[in-house]
Amino acid sequence: MTDLVLGIAAYYHDSAAALVADGVPVAAAQEERFSRRRHDPAFPARAVEYCLDEYGVGLDDVSAIAYYEDPRLKFKRVLSTFKGAAPMGFASFRDTLPAWLSRGGKLHTADTVRDELAALGRGRVPELSVRRHHESHAASAFFPSPYESAAVLCIDGVGEWATTTLWHGRGTELKPVSELRFPHSLGLLYSAFTYFCGFKVDSGEYKLMGLAPYGTPRYADLIRERLIDIKPDGSFRLDMRYFEYMRGQVMTGKGFEKLFGGPRRLPEAALTEREFDLAASVQEVTEEAVLKLARSARERTGESRLCLAGGVALNCVANGKVIDAGIFDEVWIQPAAGDAGGALGAAQAVAMERGARRGHTGSGQDAMSGSLLGPGFDDAEIAAYLDAHHIPYQHLDSDTLAKAVAEQLAEGKIAGFFQGRMEFGPRALGARSIVGDPRNPAMQSAMNLKIKFRESFRPFAPAVLEEDAKDYFDLPQKSPYMLVVSQVAAAQRLAAQETGASGLDLLKVPRSTIPAVTHVDSSARVQTVTEHSNPAYHRLLTAFKARTGCPVLVNTSFNVRGEPIVNTPHDAYTCFMRTNIDLLALGNFLLEKSAQPAWSEESDWRDEIPLD
Repeated sequence: MTDLVLGIAAYYHDSAAALVADGVPVAAAQEERFSRRRHDPAFPARAVEYCLDEYGVGLDDVSAIAYYEDPRLKFKRVLSTFKGAAPMGFASFRDTLPAWLSRGGKLHTADTVRDELAALGRGRVPELSVRRHHESHAASAFFPSPYESAAVLCIDGVGEWATTTLWHGRGTELKPVSELRFPHSLGLLYSAFTYFCGFKVDSGEYKLMGLAPYGTPRYADLIRERLIDIKPDGSFRLDMRYFEYMRGQVMTGKGFEKLFGGPRRLPEAALTEREFDLAASVQEVTEEAVLKLARSARERTGESRLCLAGGVALNCVANGKVIDAGIFDEVWIQPAAGDAGGALGAAQAVAMERGARRGHTGSGQDAMSGSLLGPGFDDAEIAAYLDAHHIPYQHLDSDTLAKAVAEQLAEGKIAGFFQGRMEFGPRALGARSIVGDPRNPAMQSAMNLKIKFRESFRPFAPAVLEEDAKDYFDLPQKSPYMLVVSQVAAAQRLAAQETGASGLDLLKVPRSTIPAVTHVDSSARVQTVTEHSNPAYHRLLTAFKARTGCPVLVNTSFNVRGEPIVNTPHDAYTCFMRTNIDLLALGNFLLEKSAQPAWSEESDWRDEIPLD
């Protein structure tokens, strides 16, 4: 009989649910994709129901529930923090305490989870196991990885107490090796600069990473001297006099302002050279710490393979530096490395304790199914939606669809690509993507300003056929989850042009044969695609290569700024019609903008036809 464990992450940000069968991930999704509320922290009721429905079971069929962190231990840290900061931070303490102690508050999260599950009416709620935050991260990194044994490094803001942990994974066991504790946190250091540069904490860190190549790291030594002391083994301490997160609801205050020459940038204000240089500086310091931690992990475990998770593992530039340094023979990064992935890790930790095996390790493949663990829609469901709303389309076979889309991409068109099951994690990997021609120098700005409605400096990622990756990128290993940055290969780079450009003007300087995916430092956040991992996306890339000779596409998430990635055909059609996307490949249906009826924001059909 199959042993099922349901994992849940909730009540902070990016709540999610995941179902594992005999230790193998079979369904996982973030609640935001259903609620359409970005980074939704609420109980993931719809994600839970999706997981159960995807596998065709009820709660009666589930052996155990796993929650991704320990609320009681976290509360002890909160109390200790306020006590250590007293009398400063009293107002924050007064405002925060009721959220923990009130009926149904955070201290009673385990009971709340049980009650929410019971309210779904899907059967008896099984035993609930509370795991620790970094254990969940570590389990999500190691157990689905393709390795029989590995060093496991988890770096984030903070869980209960831990901010950085090293583990040793062997078979179905994870053993803790070392731990760094709050308030000393590499993730919170990066978030402090995210906040100071005017971006939102817990979601804007990737913007800071994208901004870094526009600047020079002229503050890096100042950060090392005044903010963080990094030891040779990667351990570190922050000087808390410069941070406010222990005393209030903001990350930085007067100390930061004095150190870096003035107040923080206000959100949406113009970016200046200071923000470029601050981003470059904290990125350099972060890379230094991560590299030292990786070397320490190699020395302390003796392993030649590394697994990564935690929010800092989404810093794909730092990941690329670790790989380029050759510290490990191979590196595997959990595609849902943030807190949403904790739902999966918690479930797998419990599954391994219940006797699950890791049979996939002998195959050389990971157990994530290309991270395509979310909802999918077959042609019958898509046709029912389109026909009900009299939406014009062409119904094509898979090969013809790929060729038709590739042809229009080669002509400069932009396509929405909605195929198969949705990705689990923050990256669109060709199932819920917007795609374009990377050779077009105008594509980057067109996608940012006319489709994504976001900042012009934001880079786009390339998807490339895995067999052709070496011809376009200096990538030492495959990168299926778009979590590694590498340099564009020398053969694709253009001769340097001395234009004297700086700041955002650097965007206008062509650097390679694929300018739309080449960042201002000639780097790219690469996704390598195989037929095994994503047949539909591989088919499109193959068709584009046949048409143009180029095996690369621009790939960005199918959404607009401030909204989650699309989940349903309705979400996809709405995004298609609201933006300057030219065509939409919705399963085996091809929709062209020029053929569509008049549409307005009020045309919301979300509740008319359920798309389960």
